[in-house]
Amino acid sequence: MTTTEQEVATAASRYPQHEAALEALYRHRNDWAQTSVKERLSVLQQVKDALLVVAEDWAMAASKAKGLPESSPLAGEEWLAGPGAMMAGCNGLMHTLQQLEGKAFLDGVPRRTLANGRLSVRVTPSSHWDRLLLSGITADVWMQSGVTEGNLAEHAALAYDVPEEKREGKVALILGAGNVASIAPLDVFHKLFVENQVCLLKLNPVNDYLLPFLEKALAALIDRNALHIVKGDGAVGAWLTEHPYIEEMHITGAEATHDAIVWGTGDEALRNREAGTPRNSKRFTSELGAVCPTIVVPGPWSKADIAFQAEQLATQKLQNSGFNCVACQVLIMPRGWEHGADLLEQLKTVMASSTRPAWYPGAADRLAAFREKANDPVEVSRGEALPVIMAKTSDADYFREAEVFGPAMSLTELEAGDAESYLRAAIDYANEKLHGTLGANIVIHPETRRAIGKQRFEELITELRYGTIAINTWSGIGFLLAPCPWGAFPGHTLEDVQSGIGTVHNCLMLEKTERTIIEAPFRPFPRTLLTGRPTLLPRPPWFITNRRQDRVAELLVDFYHAPGWLKLPRLFLHSLQG
Repeated sequence: MTTTEQEVATAASRYPQHEAALEALYRHRNDWAQTSVKERLSVLQQVKDALLVVAEDWAMAASKAKGLPESSPLAGEEWLAGPGAMMAGCNGLMHTLQQLEGKAFLDGVPRRTLANGRLSVRVTPSSHWDRLLLSGITADVWMQSGVTEGNLAEHAALAYDVPEEKREGKVALILGAGNVASIAPLDVFHKLFVENQVCLLKLNPVNDYLLPFLEKALAALIDRNALHIVKGDGAVGAWLTEHPYIEEMHITGAEATHDAIVWGTGDEALRNREAGTPRNSKRFTSELGAVCPTIVVPGPWSKADIAFQAEQLATQKLQNSGFNCVACQVLIMPRGWEHGADLLEQLKTVMASSTRPAWYPGAADRLAAFREKANDPVEVSRGEALPVIMAKTSDADYFREAEVFGPAMSLTELEAGDAESYLRAAIDYANEKLHGTLGANIVIHPETRRAIGKQRFEELITELRYGTIAINTWSGIGFLLAPCPWGAFPGHTLEDVQSGIGTVHNCLMLEKTERTIIEAPFRPFPRTLLTGRPTLLPRPPWFITNRRQDRVAELLVDFYHAPGWLKLPRLFLHSLQG
């Protein structure tokens, strides 16, 4: 963000409707904070109903904006990461609010104490629907020190501990992301329902075409002056961050944008940092991406295992054309592993088949810079689409420090005397060498995991300092699961913000969370039936290779709106055909 004072002043005069929206929010901030649980449940149901009406037009508009061919199965990404994630978010919040009295929503949540004494809370599956639709997938939230089974309720839904009539609201600014449609509205949900703050949402210009869909879907909140949505460029954003009505801010975006808001730019930023005096001292939470790793652990993989995991790795890189803050940036492989070369060749083949456009602005320039830093880059041709560029992480510090927003990936090879020592080295590498702590992935054969041992494997995972850790799946799934906190590993500061500060989502409203562990079976249906972790998923609907993900995702949105047994046969049929 580089804006002059004159540009900011001009923005204020050019956008009187933004000023009016802020005034309305400020006047009604306490009204929302004191809104009853019953009314909030009604609002969420109204959002769900309105969302269902606009869902198809929303998904189609997003698909068109991202250059997807008509009738492409990849439209499923827009169904899932747009209306689908929002519908699931509504359901999660409603589940908590319906059982808020006495914090009964925690009563049926499985929990256990880890070997290090920390509390682990099983948040997925949370219903029989989860067990069917998310077959074989689990998510556990590991809490920070001091949270125990006995005091968990003291670290949940704290905003609701204050009597309604005594609650005081605030006005929060949400600076929306441009890559995934549901990021901004889910950030809004967190502020509204978890923190009791009304919101001004400024859409990113990249996806401000979403405005009419969001206005319709969120009309119940807008009509209450709990939310207003505006458009605007960088000058508008700069003006909003300094507006006296804005008390808190949340951004999903770039570290550079965060630092420009907090410290300023150029010489001003240097002076402010040196003096320890931020230009903007308002409470500022953030999710800012990372150089996210995927650790492949050596093991006795079959040809079918290699083929399936190649599809998973390609998805981690190329879902949404690679424009995800939690996309795999660094692939960590065991040097000399007998299956390593086959896996990389299969990965290239799958990536070559993904010919969708690199739609996010600036992709070609970022790829050119990535290619220029590499000593011997490998290009995976994808027809008319920009190629996937692969490089060795050891070629330059750039590959360990810079998040490349697009179809680029670097490769690190580490010695693999045995699986445990290799995994320990890979975890150390990710912690110490790679910038950011948003998400990390581990791919490991069940026999290899058993050889390491359950307790020892858990101890190793404890050392991996990332906000979401995915085992045999993609950490991006944590974004789609409403109960999972989404954000960096705790500990970043304004001076060294890296992947950001704080978390969002988290429909159980847990405080003092540390990380989320998501696990899925190593093999798909039906091969997994003979293992100890069965699943009904032949190919997950978020895989870029799923041939029916558009139909599955559309049916999921309808199911999340109104679950029912009669809706399952069509869902399972399309899932099996994917």
